[in-house]
Amino acid sequence: MLKNEKAVVVFSGGQDSTTCLFWALRTFAEVQAVTFDYGQRHKLEIDCAREIAAELGVKHTVLDMSLLNQLAPNALTRDDIDITHEEGELPSTFVEGRNLLFLSFAAILAKTSGARHIVTGVCETDFSGYPDCRDTFVKSLDVTLNLAMDYPFVIHTPLMWLDKAETWALADQLDAFDFVRERTLTCYNGVIGDGCGECPACQLRRAGLDKYVGERQATV
Repeated sequence: MLKNEKAVVVFSGGQDSTTCLFWALRTFAEVQAVTFDYGQRHKLEIDCAREIAAELGVKHTVLDMSLLNQLAPNALTRDDIDITHEEGELPSTFVEGRNLLFLSFAAILAKTSGARHIVTGVCETDFSGYPDCRDTFVKSLDVTLNLAMDYPFVIHTPLMWLDKAETWALADQLDAFDFVRERTLTCYNGVIGDGCGECPACQLRRAGLDKYVGERQATV
């Protein structure tokens, strides 16, 4: 039945959201992507998202969320804040309220576009403790959005219970492995593809890639 439905993908141009975009294109009849400009450290992220959406023929909207930058300074929006993760604390890359706001605005765009499906790449398996990546949060917000707008939204989280190796496996199943590896931007230092190799995002991505490639080779 989803083959007749429309969906909006929350899209950053990174590994997870690009994998979700390919998943949505395989799952729904019509897909559009929405990217949020919240003053992130690297504008290249937005450019990367635009280029990917254009190449895949997906309608793409960029929304101004600069107010979030004013309210929640963090390592993703400030060059003078180091990227750190102390034991027992949230990483300095955590943006307060980001997924709450992104999904809420995506829902508004979805309703005005006649779409009732929202796709996001949040994940509770490799989530660094971010509270707004938890399954319970997404389910709660889904109910709230339905009530707030009196509209039958469904939030899809294809990666919720996948680790990074399994996310690479999904990209491979979607015939998007090379595309995701070469064209996406996950790196906190703004390096497309395999990234800088040093920041936490690159280390997590690389560990998952190495694990998946090793498992794939072992089965050949």
